[in-house]
Amino acid sequence: MELDNIIIGSGAGGLSAAICLSRAGQSVLVLEQHDVPGGWCHSFYLNGHRFSPGVHYIGLLDKGQSTSKLYEGLGIANDLVFFKMNADAYEHCWIGEERIDMPADVDKLYRVLSARFPAEKKRLAKYLTLVQNVSKQIQLIPKMNGFWDNVTIAYRTRHMGKFSLFSLKKVVDWHIKDPLLKKVLNVQCGDHGLPPGKASFPLHCALMDHYFCGGFYPMGGGAGLVKAMTKAVKRHGGEVRTRSGVKRILIEGSVKKRAVGVELENGEQISAKRVISNTDPGKTYLELVGVSNLSSKLVKRLSKTKYSCTSLMLFLTIDMDLRKAGLDSGNIWMMPNRDLDDLSEEMLARDIALGDEFPGMFISCTTLKDPTSFDGRYHTLEAITFINYESFNKFKDEGNDHSPEYVQFKERLMQKMINGLEKVVPGIGVNIVQKELGTPMTNEFYINTTNGCVYGTEKSFRQTGPFSYKAEGEIENLYLCGASIMAHGVAGASYSGVQAAAKILKCSQDDLIQPDGMQSVRIYDAEDHSQYPEEIQQKMKLRRASRKSI
Repeated sequence: MELDNIIIGSGAGGLSAAICLSRAGQSVLVLEQHDVPGGWCHSFYLNGHRFSPGVHYIGLLDKGQSTSKLYEGLGIANDLVFFKMNADAYEHCWIGEERIDMPADVDKLYRVLSARFPAEKKRLAKYLTLVQNVSKQIQLIPKMNGFWDNVTIAYRTRHMGKFSLFSLKKVVDWHIKDPLLKKVLNVQCGDHGLPPGKASFPLHCALMDHYFCGGFYPMGGGAGLVKAMTKAVKRHGGEVRTRSGVKRILIEGSVKKRAVGVELENGEQISAKRVISNTDPGKTYLELVGVSNLSSKLVKRLSKTKYSCTSLMLFLTIDMDLRKAGLDSGNIWMMPNRDLDDLSEEMLARDIALGDEFPGMFISCTTLKDPTSFDGRYHTLEAITFINYESFNKFKDEGNDHSPEYVQFKERLMQKMINGLEKVVPGIGVNIVQKELGTPMTNEFYINTTNGCVYGTEKSFRQTGPFSYKAEGEIENLYLCGASIMAHGVAGASYSGVQAAAKILKCSQDDLIQPDGMQSVRIYDAEDHSQYPEEIQQKMKLRRASRKSI
């Protein structure tokens, strides 16, 4: 039997496409090579403690904002609960000896930073207004439709157009003079992985704007999102099949190539009218489609495509009171008080074994972000640093059977990260009861990303906006979605899936995520447990009752 759609990969993009298509009455089969769905949104457990490697916070979730409307339009909002991270400091900037908090609400952010940097007050106001204008104009582009929209688009996107070809560093330097304030405004570069000198200014505007109203963390971690999305797919008749790696996309046609199905790694072939790939362009075209089925133009483009940086992710279970030690639900960006472009170059240096600490880290305590995950004793902590993929070249042929040298290398890297954490939580090292490290090889094995990249294609000038890969390409009936297509991050990847479905269904993106007054995301304050409903209170009680010693 021929299916309407096969979707390769169950990340946020693949699942959102699956919801839209199955809801439209089409048959959908989602194939996932891992033993759990979710891609970067999946969660895993170590001795009963949950970790979510790719979901650390999400923005624009208040009623009426874009991510909230996305979840309502997909019909999954009622199945989601989020905790709003510390509104006074959802981002903690640890820059050398300086400590600066970024609060939710752009007006409050302006007041806090103006008080700290009074000489920059006027320039800061102008810069934050520019960031908001550029972001709003980016959001206008996919909504443009009809004669008058096309006539007025140049004026309505004038701020974006004026600054679209400049780097973040150039625009910040034009507006802000204080070196420390520049670092604070650029601290979220870690959310796209490029330093200010290489980052596209419009892309960074969209990212900053995404979090201007604060950060939110899903109850259940990334798995909470995945559960809601897979539930919706199945409710509409779709199927999500795990442990089903795709070996190749079946292609027919001598002149005009078209996708007609897939072959699984076990040899099974499944026919479909369309194939949607939630893997990155390199994996999709070079490995699954095959160079022989591609035009020389596309092969050339793929050879020049750069992928985002890769990372080390340290997962810890801690037997100590981290709130008493000074942590809260806000993220910590820790870095030396140095030029961020120089710092990035050092972080991506090849020999990562040298030195006793990494120069920069992102730190997140998930049991403070999601109070229902805290058992009353053990906290879970996730710390991330960016590295160069070549650091693991000597281990790339090991597969999943790792050598003693690889294990020793991981131990060395974990200790370096723990040394850095000691600056944030003195004494944390002796209170670690379990630890695990995700490496570029881990990313490749579980997520199947090119070079273990964490954000899909590199988000530089020539690979974003009009220069990015599109949902439709030169292979007929083959569509793409995911972090390399529209935008990265949970919300960006989810919207890419809606966009791919809209192309297939020949409608607009907005047609597929219509407002639904019966749907609403529930949001609670991660810092204030007193207002939680009985349902949440009961979850917290059960989690504490189930605590076991590790």
